[in-house]
Amino acid sequence: MNDITDNAIVAALGRQMTRAVARETVAASNLANLDTPGYKAREATFADALDDQLGTTPLPMAAASGGASIGAAASAAGGTREVEGVAARRDGNSVQLDRELVALTRASADFSAAQTALAAKFRLVRYAINEGR
Repeated sequence: MNDITDNAIVAALGRQMTRAVARETVAASNLANLDTPGYKAREATFADALDDQLGTTPLPMAAASGGASIGAAASAAGGTREVEGVAARRDGNSVQLDRELVALTRASADFSAAQTALAAKFRLVRYAINEGR
């Protein structure tokens, strides 16, 4: 029987928040390089991290778009790769403003949802502690 523990829930929410921060970081990096000639848009990928967590074979899964300098959050969560299937402008830059703004919005919503669930979990713990008095 698979028991879902409080520890597992908190850890999953923490991983979700880490992935959201990584996607935000990558998208912000892409936006920072919007006018850099020859810059190729990046996206955060999490298939390897998922495989490590689940101990399974690779799955074809990628997250929102992203950039070149990704920071520790994206590195820990799986890394980045160049976005495929995106047309480059004449200067060779493949960053699309609309795509990056959508990626930022989605990542922000994912972070907010995980944060809300985590806050609710801690409110339940606080309630349980205070009711015991």
